[in-house]
Amino acid sequence: MRQKIVRLVLVGGVLVLVMLLLLATCGSGGKNDDEPKKQTKKGPAEVTQLTVPSAYAPENGWELIGTSPDYALSRTTGRLAYLVRESDTKYQLRTIDSKTGQPGWHGESWRPPSPKHFPRLLQVTVDDHEYFVTWAYGKVGENALTPADTIVSLDVYDVEDGSRRRVEVPWNSVPTVSTTGPGILISDGRTNSTVVDPVTGRVSDVKPSTLKYPKGCKTCKQLTEVRGLTQKGVLVSGSREFWVQGGWFSRNVAPKGTDRVSGIPTSVIPGLILAKWQLDKKAKRAATHDLWAVHDAESGKTLASVQCSKPAIKPGQYPQLIAAPSGSYLVAGPLAFDLATKRGFCFEGADGTKPLTLASVNDEGVAYGATSARNAADVLAGGGTPVAVAVRSGSTGALPSNVRLPGAETADGVGLFRWTDEKDRPHLIGYPRSAS
Repeated sequence: MRQKIVRLVLVGGVLVLVMLLLLATCGSGGKNDDEPKKQTKKGPAEVTQLTVPSAYAPENGWELIGTSPDYALSRTTGRLAYLVRESDTKYQLRTIDSKTGQPGWHGESWRPPSPKHFPRLLQVTVDDHEYFVTWAYGKVGENALTPADTIVSLDVYDVEDGSRRRVEVPWNSVPTVSTTGPGILISDGRTNSTVVDPVTGRVSDVKPSTLKYPKGCKTCKQLTEVRGLTQKGVLVSGSREFWVQGGWFSRNVAPKGTDRVSGIPTSVIPGLILAKWQLDKKAKRAATHDLWAVHDAESGKTLASVQCSKPAIKPGQYPQLIAAPSGSYLVAGPLAFDLATKRGFCFEGADGTKPLTLASVNDEGVAYGATSARNAADVLAGGGTPVAVAVRSGSTGALPSNVRLPGAETADGVGLFRWTDEKDRPHLIGYPRSAS
């Protein structure tokens, strides 16, 4: 009997010790509401196999269902971030390994100020360290009545461990938010803007009086707009010229053979600016062609350029610049650039008709697009006739009409494809490059 009592006491002691250890473990994980959690790996599921270019292997892919329209990629970690709707009003940022599809860390669920729509998702790099950024714009509370009660809500996540910083910026007009430089730029589409430091959360207003208009530039104060952020300051454009606050002026870096006071920045991505220039009035094709140039955002130097026919009707929106993961190759509408050789290509008919619209490009120098498509979104939705382009040589090749094209390719060679099923659920699918 005594032995039985001793055994019971020992067993009870072990149970108490186990409970204490469990409580200690749980307690250490609950001190910070923003601490990310590891997602558990689900059982194997069959991946939808779309008809895609032969460079990809659909049988070895991964698939996400019901994700946000946006996703963001980390080049240093290989992580892909996306948003899911946790409830009618709450969202959650999740990550996977873009090569394997294995789940990574995820953040806490939260309610953005405009819960009816997915928050937007961006990626920003500061001193070679990356952050995922979600942002939304809306009312501070249920009873907000004036524009002063609206904010831009930002959540900044460290790509390494998912630690989060919340920043709320009062904003009284529809914002444009971009991450083209070492900070998060909020702009009203005109001359008012604010920069948020992702590392510290510090908010710095950029007043119109500090834009440092270039001396002698009459058009700089016409249709003035803050367009992006560089290491030196904000990029600003006027009706015909552009400059970097406290840095260079487009008139002084105009490409050879162009009208020096005709530059218009059409698209900005980290480190690079795509600008359209009118040819010198004495040039043979001045009446029919423009010159498109890729400029280094820090110096203004022209990195590559190409002439292309002027559109019959001025576009409502210029083509957006898209870069391969390494940044060596670029595409924008009918344009493609090889920065290593400083060559540019304009893919259009001899008479300027039926231009090719390019939607993505990879580190192999292969771009994908389609003819007779309205824009890149139309290409990725299956519009037009699909085409592959070798940017190094400028050669093109037709693809089967039923091929779905990648919206991007990761640094590890995984093509990212969008698809919507019969239940109207969006799918994001990753197919690795074929071994052959």
